[in-house]
Amino acid sequence: MNGLGLLSALWLTPLIGALVVVVLPSGARRAARPLALATSLVVLAVAVALAVGFDPGGETHQFVESHPWIPAFGASYTLGLDGIALVLVLLTAALMPLLLLAGSHDVAASDSRRAQAYPALMLATQGLALVAFTSLDVLLFYVAFEAMLIPLYFLIGGFGRSDSSGADRAAAAVRFLIYNLLGGLVMLVAVIGLYVLTARAGLGAAGTDGAIGAGTFDYRLITAAVADGRLEITPGVALLMFAAFTLAFAIKAPLWPFHTWLPGAAVAATPASAVLMMAVVDKVGTFAMLRYSLPLFPDAAATAAPVLIMLAVISIVYGGVMAIAQTDLLRLIAYASISHFGFIVLGIFARTEQSAAGSALYMVNHGVATAALFLVAGFLVHRHRIREIGYYGGVQQVAPVMAGTFLIAGLATLSLPGLAPFVSEFLVFIGTFGPYPVAAVLATSTFVLAAVYILWTYQRVMGGPPAPGLARTPDLDARELVVVIPLVVALIVLGFYPQPALDVIEPAVAHTVALVGGTR
Repeated sequence: MNGLGLLSALWLTPLIGALVVVVLPSGARRAARPLALATSLVVLAVAVALAVGFDPGGETHQFVESHPWIPAFGASYTLGLDGIALVLVLLTAALMPLLLLAGSHDVAASDSRRAQAYPALMLATQGLALVAFTSLDVLLFYVAFEAMLIPLYFLIGGFGRSDSSGADRAAAAVRFLIYNLLGGLVMLVAVIGLYVLTARAGLGAAGTDGAIGAGTFDYRLITAAVADGRLEITPGVALLMFAAFTLAFAIKAPLWPFHTWLPGAAVAATPASAVLMMAVVDKVGTFAMLRYSLPLFPDAAATAAPVLIMLAVISIVYGGVMAIAQTDLLRLIAYASISHFGFIVLGIFARTEQSAAGSALYMVNHGVATAALFLVAGFLVHRHRIREIGYYGGVQQVAPVMAGTFLIAGLATLSLPGLAPFVSEFLVFIGTFGPYPVAAVLATSTFVLAAVYILWTYQRVMGGPPAPGLARTPDLDARELVVVIPLVVALIVLGFYPQPALDVIEPAVAHTVALVGGTR
């Protein structure tokens, strides 16, 4: 394309909106929240336009935009959309208006500067995540992958909560940043190494006077060269580079044992920014495993798959057991999220079409289910300023709508048939059982573990007579219903009719599995 297209508009809109919100003069700061919400709705409209124009049976990457960025070493501004990226773009765009509404009371309107910065940081995080999902240049992806840490760091450290339970926002923010920056720095070494290898293979611009030509960061060119043997990487080097990429993605995901930053960050952050982190930003890690770890290093991925499968199963079981042990309502949901991320990773490295399609769909379904459960729990905690499960009881008698939506979101989390996560979890099981039957059988323990931590939590928090101090708990108000109802509807619709999403996902998954020599 000669000019900027829809994909550029997709990520530039929230970043420009964030900049406008930040620079609003003092007399117009009350417009910050409405302006941020309007910006998010424009982004959603662009995402819907992309979905309408996307042809599942067409080219693997559509709406491609490519412009020179740093020609001296083969970096380009190249964006494109495949089916997996499309569903994650739609998830990111659809969640943001709901999160801005949900978080509209997280910062007091009287604190105009903070009320101005909070939605701006949310929009900036969204814009950078959208770049990561749509980038077809490895260096451009890396820049977005690292840059999104900055606004999220300030969302946790500047707007989260500090209290006596140990969920100190500054410490949680620093832990989050250090873990993720460390993974990114290791990945950077592999990115540079990949560039050097492409230069030696002559994939970039031709050299002069016998010199080696420039390399390239073009994802499509590199994966095609790997597939047809033009880019040969020795097994040891490929394994090290695969490990460097995958380490960064496993920290972001997060996968056991790189998960320890998540519970503290999720509890310290506001519910809206915690959902942004778990439902969108963390998905960049699992998306990148499918997009980069497998196609760039297929032989190394096959060699390392048993180790990743083992770590995924440990994550599934460990997350479920730790969720049962929690006394903090929000921390429980964070550990449950770790368990579900294990399922996504399991499906990716089983390397079958069914398991990979299930993982891609699970990224969307987990985002919706986690958003619903965490936000409803956050609304309850906001009313009483207490996260301890033991404090609550009998909420269903005084706030039945809140209790009902919490139950639906909880049942989705335990993958009840008829709700969205069941379909994706079932596909992961089917695709994993063939190549890794023991791992698939061990992963089924999640059904029991999830039933325990969800139903037991519901019984303690929502069941029985109202606990002291809860008799006047308000039910969900109009703003909160506007946030929660679309999520509940999405859980039901995707639970009964996931085929439109799978129709979009499956061609991209088949292309990826073919590149890595996977099976059906």
